[in-house]
Parts: sequence; structure tokens; C-alpha cells
Amino acid sequence: MIEFNEKDFKKFSKEVFTCDSPTGYTNSVIQLIEKYIKEWEFNYKIMNNGALEVSIKGIDSSKVVATSAHCDTLGLMVRSIKANGHLALTTLGGPILPTLDGEYCKIYTRDGKTYQGTIVSTSSSTHVYKDANTKPRDIDNIEVRIDEVVSSKEDVLKLGIQNGDIVCYDPKFTITDSGFLKTRFIDDKASVVVLLMLLKYVKENNLKFKYDTKIYFVVYEEVGHGASMVNCSIDEFVTLDMGCVGLDLDGNEFSVSICAKDSGGPYDYELTTRLINLAKENKIDYQVDIFPFYGSDIGAASKAGVDFKGALIGTGVSASHGMERTHIKGIENTLKLIYLYLIG
Repeated sequence: MIEFNEKDFKKFSKEVFTCDSPTGYTNSVIQLIEKYIKEWEFNYKIMNNGALEVSIKGIDSSKVVATSAHCDTLGLMVRSIKANGHLALTTLGGPILPTLDGEYCKIYTRDGKTYQGTIVSTSSSTHVYKDANTKPRDIDNIEVRIDEVVSSKEDVLKLGIQNGDIVCYDPKFTITDSGFLKTRFIDDKASVVVLLMLLKYVKENNLKFKYDTKIYFVVYEEVGHGASMVNCSIDEFVTLDMGCVGLDLDGNEFSVSICAKDSGGPYDYELTTRLINLAKENKIDYQVDIFPFYGSDIGAASKAGVDFKGALIGTGVSASHGMERTHIKGIENTLKLIYLYLIG
């Protein structure tokens, strides 16, 4: 069984979570991953849409299996520049917008400049606005206050900021002494960390996967078409993504969640059953759940016409698309299950 290296977990987590990578702006995180893939001497390529594909020859070439994690996160984009010098916004993916009120952010311009700012309500002060406590925190009622001396649209344009610039909000990355990872974008950067830990362990221990294997670091998942570009030769595809926590779900932050069905329908029955049995036989803490308001890269690849068996696993995540949290035990259980699936 794979050993969980807490030092590697903390190192990879800090690097991955503090690297801004909202949908449509993922080059930096892909370059970070590429650095390690090169160091470990795996065969790989950067795909046209910006994703990274690792190809590994297995012991048995009778079928091709795949796994993935998506590197892209939720984010924002400048919709327009207001007359007072504040920035109107549009979403990248589906963040819970009320949780963004008061968050520090960065604005990345297309000519390579970076500016600081804060996401605030358009009624941002109780001393000024009667509706400061009651105004909806929706996309039309939040804005970016730029930390530069600006008071007009013209002032902002002189900085080089324009419509379509990327706005990234602070992940607040923290690992507690009690083992909790609390940060934005655990969906799905925790899975990116899992795959980096897996590849490092395989390299250092000179291990072989059972079958020819494709490992994808996907972009554009948060807007629904992330894994539409996977290789059409794959026979099985187990994606790593977050597990849901709440309501009548059994999933929690300490287990690996195995998804039986999401909003797109059921996952492959045989492959999902095989993963459940692997977890059961190897005493991995797991839960099986249905995620009714959820879609994944399995759905994206299926809609693109790839013919494969698909399944989904991942650590349970509290407050998904908000101020997220999971535990190191959930990440460890996810690592163990994907390792057992690939090693065979």
C-alpha cells in the first residue's frame, strides 16, 4: 500500500493552492505541474486547450485506463469599469457569491501587470447605506475596489485594466495542527495534490501501473467541458474530484467518497462496484453517495463521444464552492484508493 507522506502533502498543497488558476487562466499551475512531471521523467504533453496529459506504459497493454484532476478553479472576470473607478464583475464557474464580500483579490491584466483590490458590496458601509446589511450579495451588487489612486473609468484604463481581465480572490490557504485543510478551491486542487503524490511515489519506488495509463491535469472543468479532450482510446476513466458533504449524504471530510450518480445520471455500475470492493477489502474509509447538483469530467468526456467506463471518487469537502474544508485523512483515503485501482 502507498505510504502517505505528510511532508510532500504540505509542500505540494502550499504550491498548488497558492497558485492562482481560475478557469481560462491556468498556465501558471500547469507550468508548476509540468516542472514535477519533467523532474520525474514521465512522458507528457500539453494539449491544445492547456491541459496536461501524462502517458505511462503499463505491464499489460490490453486496455488503457485513465484518471484526472482539474486544475482550474472558480474565479471572476472584469465585466466593465464603472464611472467611479470600481470594477463590475462576471463569474468564472459558480462561486457562492455572498462568501466573497470582503475578500482580497488580484487583478491580472493582459499586459502582465497585477493589481491588488477588495471585493465589496455596492452598499459597503453601515454608516452610509441603509441597506448595507440587507442588500443581496449577487453579481450585480458586488464590485472590486482597486488599491490604486483611481476615481474614474479613465484612471483605471490608464493602469492597463480592461474588460475581460482576470480577478482572483484569496484562497486563505491553511493547514491546521488538527489535520484540516481549509482553503478555497479544494475542489479540485486537493485531487491535483493527490496525483502529484501518487506520481512521486511511483517514480521513487520504481513501480509499474497494471495497464497503460493516462493521467490528466484538466482545465475548464468548472465551466463544464474540462475532459472533453481526453484520448479516445481509453477504456476506463476514474476521475478525482470533491465528494459532497451535507443534507442526507453519508460523505464526510475523513473518507473517500465514491459517487454512484450525479446530475448527469449513474456512473458505470461495474467499475463503481469494483472501487467499492477495493475500498472494503483494503479497509479504506469510504462512503457511497449520490450528488444531485453535481457534474464532473466523466460527463464532459462522455458528451464528447469517448467510449469508456466512468467512475468518480474524491475526499469529502465541507462548504463546497464557498469557504471549503477537508481533512488529511480524506485525502489519504483518496490517494490509497486511486493507487490500488491503478496498480491493480
